[in-house]
Amino acid sequence: MNVSQIRDKFIHYFVAKGHTHVASSPVIPQDDPTLMFANAGMNQFKDIFLGKEQRSYTRATTSQKCIRAGGKHNDLDDVGYTSRHLTFFEMLGNFSFGDYFKKEAIQFAWEVSTEVFLLDPKKIFVSVFETDDEAYDLWLNHVPANQIVRFGAKQNFWAMGDTGPCGPCTELLFDRGERFSSAKDPYEDESGERFLEFWNCVFMQFDKGPHGQVLLKKPSIDTGMGLERIAALKQGVDNVFEIDLFQNLIRDAEKILSRRYEDHKVAFHVIADHIRSLSFAIADGAILSNVDRGYVLRKILRRAVQFGRRLGQEDPFLHKMVLPLIHQMGSTYPELKKEQSHIEEMILNEEEGFLRTLKRSGGLLQKAFEEAKPKNLLEGEVAFKLKDTYGIPFDELALMAKDMSIKIDTEGYLKEEERAKEISRKGFEVKEQLSMEPLLEFVQQHGPSRFVGFDTLHTNATVIGILHNGQFVDTLLKGQSGSLILDETPFYAEKGGQIGDVGSISAFRVDATKTPVKGLILHEGTAEDTLVLSQVVSAKVDYALRKEIEKHHTATHILHWALQQVAGPQVRQQGSYVAANRLRFDYNAQKPLSDEELKLIERICNEKIRENLAVTTYELG
Repeated sequence: MNVSQIRDKFIHYFVAKGHTHVASSPVIPQDDPTLMFANAGMNQFKDIFLGKEQRSYTRATTSQKCIRAGGKHNDLDDVGYTSRHLTFFEMLGNFSFGDYFKKEAIQFAWEVSTEVFLLDPKKIFVSVFETDDEAYDLWLNHVPANQIVRFGAKQNFWAMGDTGPCGPCTELLFDRGERFSSAKDPYEDESGERFLEFWNCVFMQFDKGPHGQVLLKKPSIDTGMGLERIAALKQGVDNVFEIDLFQNLIRDAEKILSRRYEDHKVAFHVIADHIRSLSFAIADGAILSNVDRGYVLRKILRRAVQFGRRLGQEDPFLHKMVLPLIHQMGSTYPELKKEQSHIEEMILNEEEGFLRTLKRSGGLLQKAFEEAKPKNLLEGEVAFKLKDTYGIPFDELALMAKDMSIKIDTEGYLKEEERAKEISRKGFEVKEQLSMEPLLEFVQQHGPSRFVGFDTLHTNATVIGILHNGQFVDTLLKGQSGSLILDETPFYAEKGGQIGDVGSISAFRVDATKTPVKGLILHEGTAEDTLVLSQVVSAKVDYALRKEIEKHHTATHILHWALQQVAGPQVRQQGSYVAANRLRFDYNAQKPLSDEELKLIERICNEKIRENLAVTTYELG
């Protein structure tokens, strides 16, 4: 059974059980700033689980494109050295939004594993959360007690974040035999290589808030099964890279690299995995850069190039792997075919740039080792800088040092690495804290803010919320800064790079309008007289400023269209800034525009503006 057949059988099973087949969301999250990449099947359903969105179905099934190479989930360093880790993978999943719960979810998982994929029931072990007796008892209907293990929260309790839906989970693990480990059960299998986890089912039954957990009104189900892992089990191979999809990719890589897979397995595994992450990310609109996800993708590319160099590749080669990938996955994911030339060009330009960097760093490498000779030691700080700045892996540095009879300060290197990780973790935690639980609770209680600013810039409204120093209060005194929430408002909130409106709300000067959580419009400013809750006020937007912002908003759309005419249809917006006096448009590009192209874009934009066409407003999503 090949990978495509496995994917189809999973989806067809759940469709037959009343689930709606939902297409994979892009691997680059569109509306979730807390995520670097889509890393789980549930990402696109996050607002449903939070109770902020409803859809026409209560059961869903997907095969979700995922990347785990940065942020909370990062498997990048393990790829090539274990039998199961990947940076890009497909997550097969079934979901219930307040429909079925533990009994049905466990039944489905067992039927799919043993009746659809025909796995040996005697080799399937199950883990449950240590206090989840309900799940334990339900599993006894399918497996004997000696095949059920209990684990603590670290392994068997899942939470979306510090707050929000959460709950215990149950995992299905397949015993791959003594050739992987002498461990007798999952308790002893610390590496996770013998008892391979292939299915995780989360029972979302709690809502975690600042004061503890409460039961959800509608318990839900979120499951995930790694397509590549179940393929390895079905095809009887020991490593995910030995499944048909990867082996086909690797055969093409052998021709491109002029090397045999059997002699260089780790290098081929890294290259085959990394071309998938890069291609899918670029196809979904990512760019390679020095910040955030762009930096992670650049690191992925450089790691693949480094392994190519170990195989004697001094010239760019990775871009040549795009076409073989399309042969394997293009029919399932047509975006790869559509963006082929764009993907190839971006990867090629990055390869060429990195090879130039390596040539420039060659002198620095030599200097670092020369300075290390007197003490016979390469300082950990220097080793980490070479790795972090120039992308030279530690193991490659270690090999160079060994050849020169020089030791590396491994402890110092690890300290520098941990310090960098701590900085990264703190940056991620800041994003996670933006959920602002009191504001979410306010929206749930009062409903979303009603925006009337397309029809009028001046209306009477009632103050339904006052914030001062981040706390809800009943009164805002003269001279105090704070935020007002109205039952309806003509003020457009800062969104999508466009600044928010300013103006006045009776005795309150509005300096900014923002939407910190979905559905809520906050008017930030200073009280010029005392304001109280339930007060009727006159909300008036600064007309002149709004009109200037509108001009730049329309100009942004014109510029995007003009760029696509000149630079190509692959141009996608990556960010923008729309203000009253200027606009900025960020887009993905692998090379700068020429002077001629810039002049052409200016001419196209001006011609379109001179047409003086009527502007039509659409409010989407």
